[in-house]
Amino acid sequence: MYKPASKQAWKGRTDAHDEELEYRWHQVIKFLDLSGEVPPVPDTKIAFVFLGFCCDEGVRRNQGRTGAVDGPASLRSAMASFAHHLPSKVMLYDAGDVLCTNQNLEEAQEQLGRKVAVLLQHGYRPLVLGGGHEIAFGHFLGLEQATVKQRLGILNFDAHFDLRSYARQSSSGTPFLQIADKLHEQGKEFVYNCIGIQQQGNTRILFHTAEKLQVQYTFAEQAQGHHTFPVLQEQLQVWLEQVEAVYLTIDLDVFSAAYAPGVSAVNVLGLQPGIVLQLLQQVAASGKLLSLDVAELNPAFDTDNRTAKLAAGLLYHAVSEWAKV
Repeated sequence: MYKPASKQAWKGRTDAHDEELEYRWHQVIKFLDLSGEVPPVPDTKIAFVFLGFCCDEGVRRNQGRTGAVDGPASLRSAMASFAHHLPSKVMLYDAGDVLCTNQNLEEAQEQLGRKVAVLLQHGYRPLVLGGGHEIAFGHFLGLEQATVKQRLGILNFDAHFDLRSYARQSSSGTPFLQIADKLHEQGKEFVYNCIGIQQQGNTRILFHTAEKLQVQYTFAEQAQGHHTFPVLQEQLQVWLEQVEAVYLTIDLDVFSAAYAPGVSAVNVLGLQPGIVLQLLQQVAASGKLLSLDVAELNPAFDTDNRTAKLAAGLLYHAVSEWAKV
């Protein structure tokens, strides 16, 4: 099911004189209805579009804490009052939400894929708001239609590989194995890089699967503290040079619970935001970023909207850097 965007989702502070130099995102956001004709982005413009994926059926199936279905609304609220510093050629759109109804995860993922494909085909830069990490497979279904001739790299900031078996059913823990199998069926490479892995959060079979699929991964303890950044930056640059397009996904449970308490699977020993932010900016500046999403925001367990504000801040800087290329 699809629900078009509404101005009601974008409410925020308005400064005294309401002049252009005082504008915030809620005052410049435009709306795109994907149930009708979608206008192409003019050659002189750059258009970013937020698309929600209101779903936590994958989390429920994966025995996690449900509540991520409300993540997109929380993210929009956190972004609404951002000061507007983007150049005039950059436009911001909200394209509404894909909804998972009657626990029909697979239909919701297919719907998300169709919407992402339409956006890419018309020149938009999608930023998909989750929702559980089952968002990844739906997102990929759209991306594959736009990367037929490109070597796609998947960069995941996550404490978990999400390479579980989906023999019984798919879930928030299976999307990247689903993607790997789909690519292999088509004779394509599965190029997957996961940063922030927690050994205690992934069973031995998941490490075996990762090695079998030649997944590149970095343990969380190898990405702790800013002294590690030069090494991480160099490793990421080498990886970026091997791909032609990048799908970037951020599972908010990659962060320490001190920064991100509002997630489906809280992580006490997770990463600091500064490291992820700098690597995110590196990817955005590469000119290879095709699309990104943020997953596992669970407002039901958030504290002072801390997790929503973290995720929103990452999106703000991603847009700011991505707009330069």
